Amino acid sequence: MALVPCQVLRVAILLSYCSILCNYKAIEMPSHQTYGGSWKFLTFIDLVIQAVFFGICVLTDLSSLLTRGSGNQEQERQLKKLISLRDWMLAVLAFPVGVFVVAVFWIIYAYDREMIYPKLLDNFIPGWLNHGMHTTVLPFILIEMRTSHHEYPSRRSGLSAICTFSVGYILWVCWVHHVTGMWVYPFLEHIGPGARILFFGSTTILMNFLYLLGEVLNSYIWDTQRSMEEEKEKPKLE
Repeated sequence: MALVPCQVLRVAILLSYCSILCNYKAIEMPSHQTYGGSWKFLTFIDLVIQAVFFGICVLTDLSSLLTRGSGNQEQERQLKKLISLRDWMLAVLAFPVGVFVVAVFWIIYAYDREMIYPKLLDNFIPGWLNHGMHTTVLPFILIEMRTSHHEYPSRRSGLSAICTFSVGYILWVCWVHHVTGMWVYPFLEHIGPGARILFFGSTTILMNFLYLLGEVLNSYIWDTQRSMEEEKEKPKLE
């Protein structure tokens, strides 16, 4: 039996994201006042994705609790829709985008933090909030994947969806540059057009890889768990 029920964990994680978002939006940074506001940054978009995802998880848990044993077919049908939406969001957005933000941020940060998170931001964003945006996303989503089984969509539709998201965000970044003359991320200012195209293409490929990684990880976790449960159910030899 789990030390903390997964339903309680989801509520705690949802409240954490709400706190992070509220604290982030309360910061008066110059970049928040320019074209696109916070929505220019993939980190902020990811925080919204994670908050919405865990909100759907909590709503699913509440619906499951309310419909348990009711025998109402309409309620059960609505619950199945919620579960399908929850699973789709984890597969297509929450896992690949969340892991991408954590991995890419800290890799570039370790190489040269000025390229992704200039020291100037330390005057606006406290350390705990930085980790809330760029670190805890990974363990939170792994906890969710470990505590609940999620049905992935067909690989073709899942990859199409994550490609659409990736290309859409790249076009949004390019549009912001077109309007303002400034790139959202400082390192894009220091590389040529060819390198930018290569970088954008690589990020799309990486997003697709992370989608497949999530699919494999989800299958591995729950196939292993199923095997362990089957082993426990086997009668012991005298």
